[in-house]
Amino acid sequence: MSRTYFGTDGIRGTVGQAPITPDFMLRLGHAVGRVLKRTAKKATVLIGKDTRISGYMIESALEAGFASAGVDVMMTGPLPTPGVAYLTRALRVDLGVVISASHNPFGDNGVKFFSSRGEKLPDEWEAAVEAALEEAPQWVDSAALGKVRRVDDARGRYIEFCKSTIAGELTLKGLKLVVDGAHGAAYHVAPDVFHELGADITCIGCHPNGLNINAGVGATAPAALVEKVKETGADYGIALDGDADRLQMVDAQGRLFNGDELLYVMVADRLAQGQRIEGAVGTLMTNMAVELALRSRDVGLVRAKVGDRYVLEELSARGWLLGGEGSGHLLALDKHTTGDGIVSALQVLQAVSRSGRSLAQLLEGVTLFPQTLINVRLADGVDWKTSAALAREQQAVVRELGDSGRVLIRASGTEPVLRVMVEAREADVAKRCAQRLADAVNA
Repeated sequence: MSRTYFGTDGIRGTVGQAPITPDFMLRLGHAVGRVLKRTAKKATVLIGKDTRISGYMIESALEAGFASAGVDVMMTGPLPTPGVAYLTRALRVDLGVVISASHNPFGDNGVKFFSSRGEKLPDEWEAAVEAALEEAPQWVDSAALGKVRRVDDARGRYIEFCKSTIAGELTLKGLKLVVDGAHGAAYHVAPDVFHELGADITCIGCHPNGLNINAGVGATAPAALVEKVKETGADYGIALDGDADRLQMVDAQGRLFNGDELLYVMVADRLAQGQRIEGAVGTLMTNMAVELALRSRDVGLVRAKVGDRYVLEELSARGWLLGGEGSGHLLALDKHTTGDGIVSALQVLQAVSRSGRSLAQLLEGVTLFPQTLINVRLADGVDWKTSAALAREQQAVVRELGDSGRVLIRASGTEPVLRVMVEAREADVAKRCAQRLADAVNA
């Protein structure tokens, strides 16, 4: 389905450039409000945001758009994306709205939506919104305008929810943790969750100023966490991204664990507790070593398209619980309806606690295959899907790799580049083959 505004995770772009402008956001709020009113005579939406300075502008414009369509608005202020998903369900509102560009720098922003069940919405709903955007506005009269109020206890509610997702007897006492909030939406949530469960906490990335979100900290820049863990002698480090739906972890030796490895640990913990796990869902980017390790434990891996929404769709269709991406989006559907970095970290720490083994020990025998990912900006007029040169080179690389590697070529859903990935048992093979494919893109 062709979409004008929606990408793989809502609407996102550079602030001040279409569509991330106040006039468009007012139109968007109005259009979404009209779509909601088709099935709910009196609708209410919940709006949360991360810490970007542009969030104030977008929040105000969306608020006006919703009110103009006769939709009530509840506002949380800065709150992690999964916190908005949780409160959307808990408060029984009709729609959750998150103002965030996730792991992107502060100059970007965006909007994404959750259903009344706290789940990502399907492509069909996005198509209905895009159609409504093309229609003339239908302003309601003064008596029917929506009202706005703030949810004063949003942060506390979400903290208690996070703590409730692990076994009631579990304590983190004796653990020394470094928590990296990426100067984002979890800056005033994540430290309290782990502290209230008993851990000794050191914080980095927990002092947002509107301009420093994801800047040299967080899940997309874990070097700062690695350094702080070593400096403080912490047991583990926890890195979230700007809206706290991603997770990366570090151990005392400075080893970084990505989402693929953490997904394996979560599956292994469930198996150790005697649960039956039929399968897990990864993506086209999930490391082949994790697939083989799961298979050795009679757990199949199904690959969805890249994007946590597609992982969720595949899990829901199969009735499975666990899935995720190497980037750190992890799903445990018996704990939450969407990816949650804090909840995922608690699941991993629970596995460590129950097993009496370290993360590294839990992952013995799971050695990730080297992956090389190259982002190639397409030259004007180039259609990579019909490129004969790229097709020939891809066939040659696939033959060379055989059963010991994979090739993945896909267009980014958030920026105008082609992502070329090669995975192989040897790093030099992956690098060489990826470069060959990248060179062929614009040939």
